[in-house]
Amino acid sequence: MPGKRSDVISWDEFFMRVAIAASLRSKDPKTQVGACIADTNDRILSVGYNGTPSGLDDDEFPWGTSEDPLFDKHNYVIHAEANAILNYRGSLKDMQGAKVYVTLFPCQECAKTLVQAGVGEVIYLDDKYDGTEGNRVSKSVFDRCGITYRQVRLPEDALV
Repeated sequence: MPGKRSDVISWDEFFMRVAIAASLRSKDPKTQVGACIADTNDRILSVGYNGTPSGLDDDEFPWGTSEDPLFDKHNYVIHAEANAILNYRGSLKDMQGAKVYVTLFPCQECAKTLVQAGVGEVIYLDDKYDGTEGNRVSKSVFDRCGITYRQVRLPEDALV
């Protein structure tokens, strides 16, 4: 009788692949972000991706960047991390110490929201805004609140 497989993917890779899959639902033509929240027992609590509020019609949405705030997507899109928290149907006390897997390092607003929800660790795939003011604020929020964060690397075949 053969033994069990030993070449299974890690929990980090599994949850990040879920976040990547969630990002594929984003309609944003420039930046697709996904998030997966897992509890301390390695169970998925929720997932989310960056997108418009459910009341906005994607077909009539201004997906570009504009000087006019009414036509700038940044004023409309809910980020993946916030959507993952909003999609959760349980008690927020279940998120205490949870891990969030995100395809892009959280912005400063999402950092505050994650802290407030009780998330204990942030695992991210990409930090393309590293060093920007918002990125430094995000990291400061996490540092001051005792939230750990680390980057995970995936094999090329796991990336979209």
